[in-house]
Amino acid sequence: MHKSIITIILICFLGCKTDKTSDESVDLSDWALIETQGQRQNINLMMWKGDPKINAYMSDYVLPKVKAQYGIDVNIVSGQGNMIVQSLMTELQANKSESEIDLVWINGETFYQLRQIDALYGRWTSVLPNAEFIDFDNPFIRKDFQQPIDGYELPWGNVQMTLIYDQAKVKNPPRNKTELLNFVKTHPGQFTFDNHFTGLTFLKSLLISFAENPKELYSEFDEATYQKYSQQLWEYINKLKPYLWQKGEVFPENVAQMHQLFASGEIWFSMSNNDSEVDNKISEGLFPKTARAYVPDFGSIQNSHYLGIPKLSKHKA
Repeated sequence: MHKSIITIILICFLGCKTDKTSDESVDLSDWALIETQGQRQNINLMMWKGDPKINAYMSDYVLPKVKAQYGIDVNIVSGQGNMIVQSLMTELQANKSESEIDLVWINGETFYQLRQIDALYGRWTSVLPNAEFIDFDNPFIRKDFQQPIDGYELPWGNVQMTLIYDQAKVKNPPRNKTELLNFVKTHPGQFTFDNHFTGLTFLKSLLISFAENPKELYSEFDEATYQKYSQQLWEYINKLKPYLWQKGEVFPENVAQMHQLFASGEIWFSMSNNDSEVDNKISEGLFPKTARAYVPDFGSIQNSHYLGIPKLSKHKA
């Protein structure tokens, strides 16, 4: 599916690609000049706005700080994934000289697609003074969606998927695949996963755990390797399915719905791609104070997210 989406984008883009960039020139050898040039600007940041804690961090801390320190007004525009790709691709296709977007919060497939259509500005990340504190050799930073970041996006945060449970109801949460299967059989209807990004990450984590050598899955897509391990994955999921919430006939649409089911006590487990999620939801009053998070013994996917500058940004400095 990923390859199909990318192919469609590239076909649409064929013949429309341009080398045109914003007229603003940035001397990447002179940080003092960049700092001076970048002050007192208005910039548009496109980012996911689905988490009230992140939104509050941006509006109450980041935006006032950059305004006070640099005179920069940051306008946050809601958008992620395909919306970012489509917006920047449309500007390139229209042969625009300047983008409406100056900064984007991206990772994964979005970064991969933006690099394919040459929509990001780079290489700039090593210029930042704080770059000396970033371990760019860390495999969880160096590559994004199996593609080197190569100075085109800057690490902004790192998370790991966790399972969430209520210790008032679950004394010993299942730590491995066998224990999970036994648990759902003994407590039918209390476990599920969602139809969106978090559920997919859970399935990916399980898939990797079936691999004899996980590194087999850390490279270009290989049909034979996928078939080998996905067969084991689906056999396992089919064993779980009759004992999942709603007997596995329907699944929560997204992680927010799964959190609501967990909060109401309808299910005893939730999950999140943010390892701080359980603390946040307890402080918000959504989760009971007995909620806890853990990484199962079979492991889970760790994920970095980044900031990128569109190639046509008129406020690169």
